[in-house]
Amino acid sequence: MTYDQLKLDNQLCHRLYMASNGLIRAYRPLLEALNLTYPQYVVMMALWEQDGITIQRLLEKTVIDGGAMSLILKKMQEKKLLSITQSEEDKRKKLLHLLPEGKALQVKAAEVPAKIRCAFPNIAPDEIQVLNRLLDKVCVDLNADEQEDSR
Repeated sequence: MTYDQLKLDNQLCHRLYMASNGLIRAYRPLLEALNLTYPQYVVMMALWEQDGITIQRLLEKTVIDGGAMSLILKKMQEKKLLSITQSEEDKRKKLLHLLPEGKALQVKAAEVPAKIRCAFPNIAPDEIQVLNRLLDKVCVDLNADEQEDSR
């Protein structure tokens, strides 16, 4: 028996792993210039999109683990990028608000997507759209069990 099914070249998971690692490496110098880690950058993008959201909504939007998110938010508070306050309507909910430094960082971060796009000279813009749609399907399929468990 040859066990071809176990060859690395036949593994979708390994390709996704290599792509993920490569992408994080491509982001690293761009985000170091902003003094952000990749997870912090994801949080900032969510807050630039919608400031004043609850931590629960941020967790849903970013799909970052709750324990990791607590540490990320603590570091971002220390950097004076955001504040965490209790909701007036529901004291159990905590709201996230960008501070002036966090808002100003958006201008510097605006060039990051174009620079990352340059890391893909062999992929045409329409192929990026196809890749996005396929990865969305992968995420839906991989998270289907979690969604069923929460029902």
